[in-house]
Amino acid sequence: MSDQRLMQSIARLVPVGSRVLDLGCGDGALLDLLKRERGCTGYGVEIADANVLACVKRGVDVIQLNLDEGLALFDDNSFDVVLQIDTLQHLRNTETMLVETARVGRVGIVAFPNFAHWPNRLAVLRGRMPVTRRLPYQWYDTPNIRVGTFKDFEVLATKNKLSLLDAFGLQDGREVRFLPNARAATAVFRFERG
Repeated sequence: MSDQRLMQSIARLVPVGSRVLDLGCGDGALLDLLKRERGCTGYGVEIADANVLACVKRGVDVIQLNLDEGLALFDDNSFDVVLQIDTLQHLRNTETMLVETARVGRVGIVAFPNFAHWPNRLAVLRGRMPVTRRLPYQWYDTPNIRVGTFKDFEVLATKNKLSLLDAFGLQDGREVRFLPNARAATAVFRFERG
């Protein structure tokens, strides 16, 4: 995750001093920010060799693991907060990893590109898949194996008996609470087991 505004918005949701697990942590920038500015501790989970190396160079503790294999190595409630920031749309086992996030952490926070954002809807109405700052790839070269919307996640959370503690959209670094499904490029949810 390279968007500094998104990282700052997510960091505000993480209580000071939390023990954090960041699933799909990329280069470790968010965990580094949480350590420096929020006094957090924890681990990142990442599969890509280059990102694991970048985490190590930042001083971020990282475990190289394929998330499609699950989180069996972590006990229930091992972490105060488990993050999945721009991770869900890349996973084959999205629903399983969502449930695992709620099992391993007392609180889960997910953020993902909201496919129902109005520019995306307009692109589809024009007969094309959207290409935006949040979805910067062509349909044929995207790393996203699925797309979802703000409303889709609400349904998935209810189906899996997750209690939503907070839900909003992010657009240009601002929280969007009125009609976030149409007005925000990023969907953000904070939840716990119901």
